Amino acid sequence: MARKSIEERLAQLEAQTKTLKARLGKEERAKDTRRKVLLGALLLHKLDSANDDMSKRLGDWLRRELPGFLTRDADKELFDDLLKPEAAGPIGANTGEPNA
Repeated sequence: MARKSIEERLAQLEAQTKTLKARLGKEERAKDTRRKVLLGALLLHKLDSANDDMSKRLGDWLRRELPGFLTRDADKELFDDLLKPEAAGPIGANTGEPNA
């Protein structure tokens, strides 16, 4: 059986390294996605159980922050139910603006 040259072995090790790095990146992206899903689920659960002051403050904060964070119209549509002024109570209730 012929032995592989050093160059061939190095090339094989580099290919294995590239494959393992790609797999590691994929695992890290999957973990990141899972964390985001679970955190989002927690936030939505807290908003649905809007019977305490924290849930109300969380909803207010999301209505303030989400519009500036979301850039795509399709993403904004996903959160229409959270961003509606009626979900926050009367329009202008916290800003001093007159109700419409």
